[in-house]
Amino acid sequence: MLPVDFIESMHQQLGGEAELLIRALETEPVTSIRLNTKEDVLTFECDTDEVPWHLDGYYLSERPQFTLDPLFHAGCYYVQEASSMFLQQVLEQYVDSSSIVLDLCAAPGGKSTLISEYLGRDGLLISNEVVRQRVFILSENIQKWGNGNTIVTHNKAEEFGERCKHLFDCVVVDAPCSGEGMFRKDMQAREEWSLKAVQQCAERQRAILMGVWDALKPGGILIYSTCTFNEEENEKNIEWVADSLGAEVLPVDYDPEWGITEGKAGYHFYPHKTKGEGFYICALQKSMQEALNPAKIKAPKRETGVAHPEYMAAMRSWLQHPDEWAIRYSDRFATAYPMKWKEIIDWLGTQLTCISTGFGLGEERGKGIAPQHSLSMAKDFRKEAFPNIALTKEQALSYLRTEALNLSDVPLGLVVLTYEGVPLGFAKNVGNRLNNLYPNEWRIRHL
Repeated sequence: MLPVDFIESMHQQLGGEAELLIRALETEPVTSIRLNTKEDVLTFECDTDEVPWHLDGYYLSERPQFTLDPLFHAGCYYVQEASSMFLQQVLEQYVDSSSIVLDLCAAPGGKSTLISEYLGRDGLLISNEVVRQRVFILSENIQKWGNGNTIVTHNKAEEFGERCKHLFDCVVVDAPCSGEGMFRKDMQAREEWSLKAVQQCAERQRAILMGVWDALKPGGILIYSTCTFNEEENEKNIEWVADSLGAEVLPVDYDPEWGITEGKAGYHFYPHKTKGEGFYICALQKSMQEALNPAKIKAPKRETGVAHPEYMAAMRSWLQHPDEWAIRYSDRFATAYPMKWKEIIDWLGTQLTCISTGFGLGEERGKGIAPQHSLSMAKDFRKEAFPNIALTKEQALSYLRTEALNLSDVPLGLVVLTYEGVPLGFAKNVGNRLNNLYPNEWRIRHL
């Protein structure tokens, strides 16, 4: 049952159209995925239709058990709500792919993996989550996506405003909201909704925007979104940003056949008109009146450790484009991150709480160097550097549960285990057994 106050508010906002929305919210939610360019492989047996505003987005005619698909765990696609993929259109129209972008409220990672894909090898993404329990899920999903152009951080909005002044070309704020757009798929959102909660969310959203505002360059792009319908959390907040902080609302081109509704500012996705859940998005450009006064980016004075030359040579041989990556070595662990952004990334490490940077490359063990699991997820991983062992679906799921493996004809030493040609991770044949090296914290717990 939908909250009575919500129904009344939608009648005030939408008039006679409100009944169509209310009926739509009692129907089954839509399932959609966005493919990764990592591997051109998909194993669904159900039909798919394209999400019109994203070339790699697909609707599924039925919801598979994603946990039972090894390709899901390998990062070959992300299960993302279709409406939120419209972010791609805003990026293409207003954000250069060589930009530095902050995704401020990023967990679990749907929009961050989309932004990471859009930026590719040219740009840099800082993907942030303030809730500690959620930031590690975000880091896992970023690593599985495999681009390496992303830093995952755990900081408050105001810490970016204070420490990273005028650093970002674009700031994406997918703000915590009252969740009206999720009423079709989340019964808890219905139970927790109230007019008071809407007002509290709107106030919190303004505090977040004010806190991060100084981190956005003059002339930079703010992309604000919520998964809710009401004007308090959407248009009224946009009006407040434009008037109080200084910004201009930008138009976004779209195909009228997509069923998107233009609000007083920004764009609504109503499930009775668009194929997806409720969503709102708006792009703004920060005023140029404020003088550019960026934070002073200075490489940290402290020196990191240096890996043995043989280890460094081995690790570079694991990469397809080794010259594109800087390698940081600290406390036996080596991390790879974009050489293009080395100075800024090193500096950000002194300013922010960084959970993960680029991807883990190697770990010193005993008298040798071993690859870290996140290397196997990286798109730049040269999987031919290790023997490849193909697994059946049953064997792959057993591996992903971190169970003992019983495989024949496996060479001694480290091997890459694959499914449908896609790396799942590493194992090590020590002669009398095959050690499963899949990260315990990522394992499948329930089937």
